[in-house]
Amino acid sequence: MKGSFKLGNIVGIGLFIHWTFSLLILFIVYVNYKAGQNATQILWSVLFVLCIFLTVLLHELGHALTAKKYNIKTKDITLLPIGGLARLERLPEKPSEELAVAFAGPLVNIVLAFVTSLFITLPNTSEEMVAQLANGVNAGNFFLNFYLVNMVLAVFNLIPAFPMDGGRVLRALLSYKLERHHATKIAARIGQVLALGFIFLGFFSNPFLIFIGIFVFMGAQIESEYTESKHMLKGYKVRDVLMKQYPTIDYNETLETAVKLMLDSQNKHFLVTENGIPMGTLNREQIMEALSKKEDETELSSIIDRDLIMLQADSLLEDVFELVYKNKHTLMLVIEDNQLIGTLDTENLLEFILIKEVKAKRAHAA
Repeated sequence: MKGSFKLGNIVGIGLFIHWTFSLLILFIVYVNYKAGQNATQILWSVLFVLCIFLTVLLHELGHALTAKKYNIKTKDITLLPIGGLARLERLPEKPSEELAVAFAGPLVNIVLAFVTSLFITLPNTSEEMVAQLANGVNAGNFFLNFYLVNMVLAVFNLIPAFPMDGGRVLRALLSYKLERHHATKIAARIGQVLALGFIFLGFFSNPFLIFIGIFVFMGAQIESEYTESKHMLKGYKVRDVLMKQYPTIDYNETLETAVKLMLDSQNKHFLVTENGIPMGTLNREQIMEALSKKEDETELSSIIDRDLIMLQADSLLEDVFELVYKNKHTLMLVIEDNQLIGTLDTENLLEFILIKEVKAKRAHAA
């Protein structure tokens, strides 16, 4: 993610923090200062925020380590002001696996809350609770606050709405009886109803709920569309959608030639070859970036993407859909018997899905 800085590695997983996290710390200091808190109280508040994000990290590691049990790698974990993001190479599709991976994060928070409760005395009444929390975070109520935050995180993440863990738990449970795309659609609609509730309550209480509602509503829509698109590819192979006609550029040409070819057509992806052998790929974004930094006479060899992605012609589209989707700006090569027989990009795949949708609607209308 752009704007993120690497802190290190944990069990082979890259740990990053986004630069906006510093703004959150400054905001906490500013709010406490305006409230008349002294330096010691401000320090406790900052320390508490850091502990919350340590909790978020452990939550994401819960997902990552559970996914590892099912041979699903985690690319990295990024800490953001609104929480954490663990990027799995793929999502588990078996209901039992998705259920375990999704629930692992909230389970970490539940365990942390339980362990913390062994070392504190919980207030007997709500009045006592309010009294202990009234003066902000301090040495006396630090662990009580930590306990409450973990309980809130566990409960909040289990709300049955994408993209939160509860949405994935609900989908996994529904998938035991329904096909995955139907289960996703139901879980997404439930999540969107809850999102509208968040937005409505946000106008009368905490405006932050409006932001959460919008985030949940959009996340549910994206998840539903993604799963539906993948389902529509069921039964089809890469050879069914490959492009046999695709633009090529000679490896020894210059940036100026690439610009002319781009202007002369609607093509956004090019295969760069030398004596008919693929050497790399080039897309519109790479050409424009190079144009802003390099001379027109720059050789393509210095700007092409040499990491060629090969797809077997007989691979099922639903199996390679995530790979294609994650490399949306890259031209992929389709191989059969070690020979190049065509290419595939995201736009071509999306057009195939659109055609399938139109035909399905036409058949339904008839």
